Amino acid sequence: MWNELRQHWPEYLIEAGCLAAFMISACTFSAILGHPRSPVALWIASPIEGRVFMGCAMGLTAIAIIYSPWGKRSGAHMNPAMTFTFWRLGKVASQDALSYVLAQFAGGIGGVLLVGALLHVWVSDPAVNYAVTTPGSDGWPAAFVAELLISFVLMFAILTVSNTDKLARYTGLIAASLVATYITFEAPISGMSMNPARTLGSAFSAHVWTALWVYFTAPPLGMILAAEVYVRLRGAGAVLCAKLHHQNSQRCIFRCGYAARAAAGR
Repeated sequence: MWNELRQHWPEYLIEAGCLAAFMISACTFSAILGHPRSPVALWIASPIEGRVFMGCAMGLTAIAIIYSPWGKRSGAHMNPAMTFTFWRLGKVASQDALSYVLAQFAGGIGGVLLVGALLHVWVSDPAVNYAVTTPGSDGWPAAFVAELLISFVLMFAILTVSNTDKLARYTGLIAASLVATYITFEAPISGMSMNPARTLGSAFSAHVWTALWVYFTAPPLGMILAAEVYVRLRGAGAVLCAKLHHQNSQRCIFRCGYAARAAAGR
């Protein structure tokens, strides 16, 4: 345990930094696109148009983080549900999984607190409200189902693409494209979270705890179900690593199958 902490603490800090950066971007773009006094918001003709811009902004943010040196080093999970799923698949050691989850929650809360301190008037406005995620007009049942489904599709896509040799390097692009698509079309149902740490980060500053349990249960359940389906179709041995981008020179702290492949001359 202590040996892993001593050796892997840079990856833990990076995970916190990655989600903090994502939340800073989410709050900033929410203010730019949604604050009533924003000059950009005046040019947005409809809610769907605003969500398209927001989806593109956050999709590009995800790409920038995943393919950055930080993202390549830690694997860019940025999500306790994803880390928990890779732990369930045997790709992440228990101590690393626990440390990643704690770091992600700290990063989510810290990122929103930081942008709140810098842009308080903008991000605290009710129209922005720290980019908080809450169920839409159909209530928590629809939000739960939607969060479960989008989390399932995201995780299944990540597992499929990341474990296909010719496609693995595009895993981050696929994941970011799904994020952008979900924000555009699914956000009115649940606010589009898929991430307990992302939701808590906003809720902590906004003091909005509406249906918080949905965002703590549906995403992990959806991703675990996706992993179970993938393993039944392809076998547990088909899952090589927990990184979203492995084709780089950064060290890997996970139970990585690429090393075994290289040793076998594959």
